[in-house]
Amino acid sequence: MDLLSALLLVGLGFFIGTFGTLIGAGGGFILMPLLLLMYPNMPPDVLTSISLAVVFLNASSGSVAYARKKRIDFKSAWIFALATLPGAVIGALMTSVISRHIFNIILGVLLIVVSVFLMLKPQQGAYASRKLNGRSVDRCVTESNGEEHHFSFNIRTGILISFLVGFVSSLLGIGGGIIHVPALISLLNFPIHIATATSHFILAVMALAGTIVHMIQGSFWEGWQIALSIGIGVVMGAQLGAGLSSRVKPKGIILALAGALLIVGVRLILAK
Repeated sequence: MDLLSALLLVGLGFFIGTFGTLIGAGGGFILMPLLLLMYPNMPPDVLTSISLAVVFLNASSGSVAYARKKRIDFKSAWIFALATLPGAVIGALMTSVISRHIFNIILGVLLIVVSVFLMLKPQQGAYASRKLNGRSVDRCVTESNGEEHHFSFNIRTGILISFLVGFVSSLLGIGGGIIHVPALISLLNFPIHIATATSHFILAVMALAGTIVHMIQGSFWEGWQIALSIGIGVVMGAQLGAGLSSRVKPKGIILALAGALLIVGVRLILAK
């Protein structure tokens, strides 16, 4: 890889790190479609391994920044992160058996579906169940600026969602934030800024598990230089994105996420 190409990838990583951390999605939903377009001859499992490694670096850097702001619900994050691991391993093992064309369609449709749901109801708790049936847990998170957040959610629903997120995200290399953030906000009633921060911590654990599987399989080593170059950029961009998050209105974050998902999803389905 020449110096110019490496610098361009670092710049791409900086953008992905900034926007991905701002909305708590890890940036994989942007990076994976771009990798599919930039490297049309690479097999899906190699591209997935690159994307997951970058998501891990992005999510780790963002988590450090969000931890300083005390926005991460660590009790829930550890439970959900552990729930993603079985799905993440299974998803990583299945990437080598899916054709490139089917891969594009699956990812494109998923992005569009999530986008539509967010656009229809872009507010906290939009799809949350009002009947917790005694299986709810209560949380109180106090940010470094003194702002307190009190909320309750169904823990079993959260664990099930996390397992599915681990599978789908590891299979498609998108990190899972595009599914987890909307689920935390709309289904589990997390406050938006707490959801984006908590999702980032979960992503770091999950993406690391998927990346290790790809390393063991050998697919990661075919694209490690690309992952390293983009990773340098995302680590820096994640710090900026976390800083900007306090200045963006919660509804604006959700609508920005929805718009990005829709554009990328349509582009993937139309790609030949």
